[in-house]
Amino acid sequence: MSTRAILPVKISLTEGDFYTLWAPTWRQGGTEWQAFLGDKDDVLVFNSPEALLVYLEDHTDHDLTDHPKWQAFQAGGDDRVVPGEKNDYDIIGLPSYLAGRPSHENVSAVARGFQLARSLAEVAGASDAQIFFASHSILGNINRGHEHYAGDNGLSEWSGVGRTVLTNWETVVHSLDESVRVVSDSELDSARVSAAADSIAAATAARDEARKAAEKEAEAARAAADPYDISAWAEAGIDPVKITVQGKGVYTMRTYVGGAPVFLGKYGEIFTFPTAKHMARWIVDNDDHDLASVSTWPDIMHLANAGELEVTVHPDNSYSFNGIAADIEKGVDAVDTKQMAKAYELMADAADWANDDSLNSFLLANPRMQDYLAYMLGSTEAAGYVPSAPFTDKAEGWKSLEEILVKRFSKF
Repeated sequence: MSTRAILPVKISLTEGDFYTLWAPTWRQGGTEWQAFLGDKDDVLVFNSPEALLVYLEDHTDHDLTDHPKWQAFQAGGDDRVVPGEKNDYDIIGLPSYLAGRPSHENVSAVARGFQLARSLAEVAGASDAQIFFASHSILGNINRGHEHYAGDNGLSEWSGVGRTVLTNWETVVHSLDESVRVVSDSELDSARVSAAADSIAAATAARDEARKAAEKEAEAARAAADPYDISAWAEAGIDPVKITVQGKGVYTMRTYVGGAPVFLGKYGEIFTFPTAKHMARWIVDNDDHDLASVSTWPDIMHLANAGELEVTVHPDNSYSFNGIAADIEKGVDAVDTKQMAKAYELMADAADWANDDSLNSFLLANPRMQDYLAYMLGSTEAAGYVPSAPFTDKAEGWKSLEEILVKRFSKF
């Protein structure tokens, strides 16, 4: 069933292609309704979208004026009367789809054709067409999709639908031909019909341009988007982490629960691995760690057990300590403060998760190192303090902080 309120449709009948408006089933006041554009006597069809548009401009008394979405439809552009690709109903040519195999395209075309033909028959009182649809239950399964006609039994049923249509379709089409009235162009102002064609073309072009612009904008947004944001890691909120310190690199994982860090580890020991592949293999056989209690951990394990887990480290979760101590010794301007801030963030997270005071104890025992870090990281706690050479003690202090972190690693 279509979910759009009022549809412009193209219907191919015996005398040619015609255009009208169709309102598939809607519910109002507890009752289901369906309608086509028509007057009190007939369903009306037109030779072109522009003829349909002129008629709508001149006639406000028809069967769709009481539709709850009529005003919204009328508020659309002049191209609102142009059917989309899916609203082209080849009623007279419908048997040709049944002559082929039950592909998605063929079954969908037949299902859509049946839907419109049945609706037109009911609205217009096309008795022969109504009797056809009411008398052959085999036609109802078409809405189940092409999968329904898979296998020998499905193919046999598809052939049965074809035979039913082949035997009766000429009568059905004739019944539908008789149920509509073609509004001839002679009943309309030819100059206005010509002008309507131009306005429809302009509205269609404007809509196409808007669609292309929207597609271009969406493509640019996709190109600018971070692929990590749609990864399994981002969805689970658990991140692989790479740490490069003292000339070596190790991998682990971390998440935050209620704002508090949780590492892949236990009892203050961070489980670390020389490669991402080692870590991915290890978690398959080991669940005795703090991340196992995180609600989204099973999502990661599902992929790991299936061999589909790709370990990707986002740049935000890659921490390099290399060169920081050497830069500290050179002077304030030599230090990459962003690199230092990230490194200190990791050390603080590890200490918070381990629930020990080793980091704070070291800084309390070395107040000038604490002042130095506060100054370099832009903390207001460093108010009034300005680092001065020599910086050897600061470099050694940083190395001590690195050592506190490394001691938490299971392997290094």
